[in-house]
Amino acid sequence: MKKLMRKMGAAALTLLLLAAPALADGLLMARVNQPFPEAMTLLQSAISSRGYTITRLQQVNENLAKRDFKSDMYRVVYFGKLNEVRQVTAAHPELIPFLPLNITIFAEGEQTILVASHPQTLQQFFPDPALKPVFDRWEKDIDSIMDELREGANS
Repeated sequence: MKKLMRKMGAAALTLLLLAAPALADGLLMARVNQPFPEAMTLLQSAISSRGYTITRLQQVNENLAKRDFKSDMYRVVYFGKLNEVRQVTAAHPELIPFLPLNITIFAEGEQTILVASHPQTLQQFFPDPALKPVFDRWEKDIDSIMDELREGANS
């Protein structure tokens, strides 16, 4: 029964991710027709080209392996603009747990999937009008990063 549920969940996720860019439950998602190593390189370049600094590349393989998920190609890429993070968190320290921004990237066969929290979700919890332009810019930047990877995969 567990295997059937896992397969059904994987099938549902696959269907959900086919519409890229997608927005589901506060997530931005994209499927890239490129193997993980190439997509990872493109992702880092796309992030940096928008003025962000990559602050951490987190591997989560060990915890996934404990749950019978076999992949060594699964990372969380954390990124931000130091001055912006300092300014935003100085005015709104409650945003500290949500920064830096991040994109999860993982392999699925010869394709790669990108997932990020939708910045507009933060707007629901932090409705200060001064934050709206920041959340809008983060959304635009993450969308353009994902678009660049999709376009890079097609060239």
